[in-house]
Amino acid sequence: MSRDNVFSLEGKLALVTGGGTGIGLGIAKAFVTAGARVVITGRREEKLKEAVAGLGSKARYEVNDITDKSSLRSLVEGIESNVGAIDILVNNAGIHHKAFAQDTSDDDFERVIQTNLLSVFSLTRECAKYMLKRKRGSVIMISSMAGLFGIDKVVAYSASKTALTGLVNSLVTEYSKDNVRVNAIAPGWIESNMFLNAINNDPARKQKIINRIAMDHFGRAEDIGNAAVFLSSDAAKYITGVVLPVDGGANVNF
Repeated sequence: MSRDNVFSLEGKLALVTGGGTGIGLGIAKAFVTAGARVVITGRREEKLKEAVAGLGSKARYEVNDITDKSSLRSLVEGIESNVGAIDILVNNAGIHHKAFAQDTSDDDFERVIQTNLLSVFSLTRECAKYMLKRKRGSVIMISSMAGLFGIDKVVAYSASKTALTGLVNSLVTEYSKDNVRVNAIAPGWIESNMFLNAINNDPARKQKIINRIAMDHFGRAEDIGNAAVFLSSDAAKYITGVVLPVDGGANVNF
């Protein structure tokens, strides 16, 4: 991509949490293709090494557990000092807990909220310290269909993703005057080995999902990556405060 292309991310540095696999890796790939340098984080160094090997010279990794909030300041400081100014933050890392509400313990619920919401706020705040001073930046939250409509057996996950919308809305009111944009992407059902194995073992739920999607196929990680590139690029420089479904029409289909 050329530098005068409004969809280009040339010269940008992105931090993608949970970037070693799945949607996070799909986002990192799309960013590199668009010209950005990328730092991916995660807990499993082996997966991060594999990802960076595939991403090429514009990528590097940092082993980090986002639930260790005491580590986040040093993570951001280290990247800012040793790699460069963080232009884009993608809060992708998250966990899931599948159980009926009555079978979800307080510990289960709190663990999901800790990872999917509280850690997201902490890391965003640390990155925003620099973005606000520079008066530029893009923050993207990875939400979910479970944050847009009711889905059974995911009460904690749904609560955490719904809360991200409130977080986005509030940060927009505070960050916009300094040209830091905050948006969310709500992925639909995205193909992965874990997802396909899960639904193939539950035919009734698989059919329910298929019936919900307006298009005739599941999404792919690259679909989320391309949306993230758009929201981080100058093509979206006047877009902030949106929750963008990338779901094949699932959130509106009857």
